[in-house]
Amino acid sequence: MEVQGHRGARARYPENTIPAFEYALQVGVDVLELDMAITQDGKIVVSHDPHISAKICLNAKGRKLEKEPLIHELTLAQVKTYDCGTLINPRFPHQRPVSPTQIPTLEEVFKYVKDSKHPVAKKVRFNIETKSFADHPEYTVAPAEFAKRVIAVVKKHHMMNRVILQSFDYRTLEEARKIEPKIVIAALSETKGEDLVASAKKLNANICSPDFEMISGDTVKKLHDIGVQVVPWTLNTPEDWKKAIDMNVDGIITDDPGELISFLKKK
Repeated sequence: MEVQGHRGARARYPENTIPAFEYALQVGVDVLELDMAITQDGKIVVSHDPHISAKICLNAKGRKLEKEPLIHELTLAQVKTYDCGTLINPRFPHQRPVSPTQIPTLEEVFKYVKDSKHPVAKKVRFNIETKSFADHPEYTVAPAEFAKRVIAVVKKHHMMNRVILQSFDYRTLEEARKIEPKIVIAALSETKGEDLVASAKKLNANICSPDFEMISGDTVKKLHDIGVQVVPWTLNTPEDWKKAIDMNVDGIITDDPGELISFLKKK
């Protein structure tokens, strides 16, 4: 069972930050899951939201945000002024603040893992999501440009054989495949009623990553029958982990990878 640390390990450390990825490597994850946005000056930063979130970030003076600026309207230097490690996400009371903590770039994450002394660092993979929005094109660059920039960074750091590219915006996956036909892609889904098998076939996806509530053992079998792995999100309880294992999924995306790994060792 493949364990993916969602946004690193946001149940324990600030999401999508180096401390979260450090913890995930320490506990022995198979995959670091993270999200990508693009700055005004074309740099890829690791953020789930297209804006600087007031729920988890403070401004350069350590104050709460009155506005949530779009990352695409900020330079990298401006993005780096925000502290996204001091506030504890109210959804995760056991999260440990790390003050101050900057939003990292994708390049910084790759370099950190390359330099890490944790045993899993040499083989850990990266499940990286393009945060692209068909209904809000102003939030980021066009799908083709997004895919081009991501693949350029992946190739620069020689990570092509360790990267999964995932997205809810399938356009970015299609564009990535045009540039790099062998890239592993994962089709994310949260649309109730979506024919996951049809979507996977259309994209020639390697992996299907749906909301866990959308799938059954039968769905998993149908996807396996066409050679597609199933890695649902985001499962955080032993009850859901057991259900997923019983469904024969290939991996689990979780906010608490350390607890999931301990759970799997007891099975």
